Amino acid sequence: MTIAGSAPLILGGDVGGTKIACGLFADDGAVRPRLVFGETFAGADFPGLGAVVDAFLARAGVEPERVRSACFGVAGPVIGNATRTPNLAWEIDGLRLAAETRLPRVLLINDLLATAHGVPLLAPSEFAALQEGTVDPGGNVALIAAGTGLGMALLPRLSGAFRPVATEGGHQDFPPRDEQEIALLRTLQGRYGRVSLERVVSGPGLVAVYQHLRDSGFAAEDPELRDRMERTDAAAAISRAAQVDGDPLAREALDVFTAAYGAAAGNLALVAFATAGLYVGGGIAPKILDKLHDGTFLAAFRDKGRFRGFMERIPVRVILEPATAMLGAARVAAVE
Repeated sequence: MTIAGSAPLILGGDVGGTKIACGLFADDGAVRPRLVFGETFAGADFPGLGAVVDAFLARAGVEPERVRSACFGVAGPVIGNATRTPNLAWEIDGLRLAAETRLPRVLLINDLLATAHGVPLLAPSEFAALQEGTVDPGGNVALIAAGTGLGMALLPRLSGAFRPVATEGGHQDFPPRDEQEIALLRTLQGRYGRVSLERVVSGPGLVAVYQHLRDSGFAAEDPELRDRMERTDAAAAISRAAQVDGDPLAREALDVFTAAYGAAAGNLALVAFATAGLYVGGGIAPKILDKLHDGTFLAAFRDKGRFRGFMERIPVRVILEPATAMLGAARVAAVE
């Protein structure tokens, strides 16, 4: 493919734990960048982000000099325009990446920060409401997103505008709330020592919950499900078995996972004082939307003792647009 014309472009990217989404956007000053060409790559197929960018621009038929600015949301802590991704084990430096790819400028930001920049650009139809709540027009927003890992971001409202702030909240300690979660914590402590929230609330976390329940004798494992988990994405296999096949072990695992997700979202909403809304992003939520609607998530979200009434007033919405992080990265590239 070759993108016609000579007008400058913006490159926005979302570097996740397993996949990298890249998009070229028209540099026309629109509040919501307009996607011209997009492509998704498997990170394991490339030695680094520079190789991904080269492959992407080659497929688009675009010379690097035509790209005015590039920004990538990266799953990992970004300090000084550089980061080391925890899942792909890439070291990425914005200045070196620009030199390597001949892009005029490369900015790196945390992937949840990129998503946070994208949230205000979305239309109402690009969300699914779990709890309508009551939007505080002067309040803050918070974002939580489970996928390969767990990310969080804050959108405090300052001087009438949201100012997205990156966090590494997914790596805080996992806080068990009942005997079942205490037993899960002990199992994971035996495996990892220190247990972060991400060890439970993520795709690999769902697998860990399933394995804990299986090994503790909750229910017998279906051999066909075990085979699917070995041949395909294990978390996706568990989710399908729970929601479509009604497998008892998978259903309990998804229940535990969903409750832990809701509790974590509620804790974040308290920390952020998110009276304007709590948004659920990431790749998992849209795939288990029916489960999120069954009350398990909201019951844990609201279960904050004397603050239950406060939690019931917070709007809770799932982000349905999969390109939100890429869109937010493009917005940052356009205006920063």
